[in-house]
Amino acid sequence: MSLISPAARDRLEAWLTHLKALDNVADNTIEAYRHDVVGFLSFLAQHLGEATGLAPLRQVKQIDMRSWMASERSRGVSARSLARQLSAVKSFYRWFAERDGFEATAVLATRAPKFHKKLPRPLAKDAARAMIDMVDTQARQDWIAARDTAVVTLLYGCGLRISEALSLTYADTPLPDVLRIIGKGGKERIVPVIDPARNAVAQYVKLLPYELAPKDALFRGARGGPLSSRLIAKAMESARMQLGMPATATPHAMRHSFATHLLEAGGDLRAIQELLGHSSLSTTQAYTAVDTVRLMEVYDRAHPRATG
Repeated sequence: MSLISPAARDRLEAWLTHLKALDNVADNTIEAYRHDVVGFLSFLAQHLGEATGLAPLRQVKQIDMRSWMASERSRGVSARSLARQLSAVKSFYRWFAERDGFEATAVLATRAPKFHKKLPRPLAKDAARAMIDMVDTQARQDWIAARDTAVVTLLYGCGLRISEALSLTYADTPLPDVLRIIGKGGKERIVPVIDPARNAVAQYVKLLPYELAPKDALFRGARGGPLSSRLIAKAMESARMQLGMPATATPHAMRHSFATHLLEAGGDLRAIQELLGHSSLSTTQAYTAVDTVRLMEVYDRAHPRATG
């Protein structure tokens, strides 16, 4: 941050503290925001030829924004990544302008570059089952095989994110009928637990060679420390190669599959939104591999239009 003035640095850290304290933003997101905004402020310092104090920050023009975006693209930053960076910068400026009482229209009106959103690729039902069965055969130690199977079953059976599955503690066992999950942004949701997931976790706990305190992370690595999500990804990578599945058969694809298969079975779109912890219905739509006609049929059934 050497190009950034102490005053600008203080504003940035105050904003990040605000996000963490009041909005309960996850640590990884905080670091991503810091990285993106620092990159923007560093560019401004070079672009304007001076350490970026508060006065230059308040006077950023649209031409400065265009220069920054052009510079990022010339460095090979993708349109998707640049859109994410711009979102972080706008979020910072929205708070900064409100706090310091100036107009930030030049920043806030900047349009993000267009890009095609990649739709998630869920597995077919038989492929999802085959993945769980194959993961169970990957590890040499029975307890590790049971661990990996339990985690992947939670992703598919309960629609959890990998981070949510790995945040479960020993106190959560034996798994109850419903789990209280804290998801992105500190949002809480209630997720039903199906019998296969409960049984898979029970089998793992039965074979687990380590003693755990109630607050300890439930899933452990080979040496007893908290389990890394990378190990689950590797287990699935090995399984998908043996099954001949594409590289898109990842831990997150199991969550996509959960949503898609529920919707295909006639599930309520908004209920699935609640189960996944999505704040926007459009996000849930992107997680489902059904055509638009099918999607609207389910939507209309769940939310019939008033007549008369």
